[in-house]
Amino acid sequence: MARLNVKIGELSLKNPVMTASGTFGYGLEFADFMPLDGIGGIIVKGTTLKPREGNDYPRMAETASGMLNCVGLQNKGVDYFCEHIYPQIKDIDTNMIVNVSGSSPEDYAECAARIDALDKIPAIELNISCPNVKDGGMAFGVTCAGASSVVKAVRERYHKTLIVKLSPNVTDITEIARSVEAEGADSVSLINTLMGMAIDIEKRKRVLSIGTGGLSGPAVKPVALRMVYQVAKAVKIPVIGLGGICSAKDAIEFLMAGATAIEIGTANFLDPAVSIKVRDGINDWLDGHGCQSVEEIIGVIS
Repeated sequence: MARLNVKIGELSLKNPVMTASGTFGYGLEFADFMPLDGIGGIIVKGTTLKPREGNDYPRMAETASGMLNCVGLQNKGVDYFCEHIYPQIKDIDTNMIVNVSGSSPEDYAECAARIDALDKIPAIELNISCPNVKDGGMAFGVTCAGASSVVKAVRERYHKTLIVKLSPNVTDITEIARSVEAEGADSVSLINTLMGMAIDIEKRKRVLSIGTGGLSGPAVKPVALRMVYQVAKAVKIPVIGLGGICSAKDAIEFLMAGATAIEIGTANFLDPAVSIKVRDGINDWLDGHGCQSVEEIIGVIS
């Protein structure tokens, strides 16, 4: 077998395959389908300082080669996570990473600080695609100033590996990546969902309850791959690639584009064991091409 281990800052992954937030629950839901300790990391669903009900239904819609969602970060809040979820997942033998969301830099920082106290959570992933309630609902991640403000606030109170998940709904994603790197991010993950919508022509109305939602799945892969390639050339910190990855071939493309690790999202809904299959497929490809380590192919595309 080829060596599959990689590092994201101080975070060691046994292989470069992780699951994306919002598509894998807390991991426990998938324990009957695959060995949870068989992948490099599990990024649990979005967690906020206070409980959130999420958006009204309908909040998911199937599209050509993908899906739209506007779930709205439904969760029971960070205190519930610490008291009830953490005891159930802390001994899973992989990197359990919490996706953190908020409506202000202070919210993000307080949520991150409470997770910082949990010994078995070695990293967080900041979702900066959330609306800034103090700035008319504009997402933090679409401006350098907004992105920087969140990362700066969190970095002051969070002391472990800090991954920042970047929004693709911007003109130049490399500018955002460099701005969060400058404020102390240890890694960036990209892409989050692209904004889209669907219309029911018989009812003559928008399908989703709030009109628009995040597009994910194979449809976004070419955009995600391009952005990962650009960001990997623009920053010195490790890049985690995601967006439409459904197979080992897809994952290898992202690694060759410059990603140190990858996340699988929407494909989990189609095949709950897909991440293990991607891990094994990467290994088989490396063996078949005479590679001793996955690091031999990371960033080989010039």
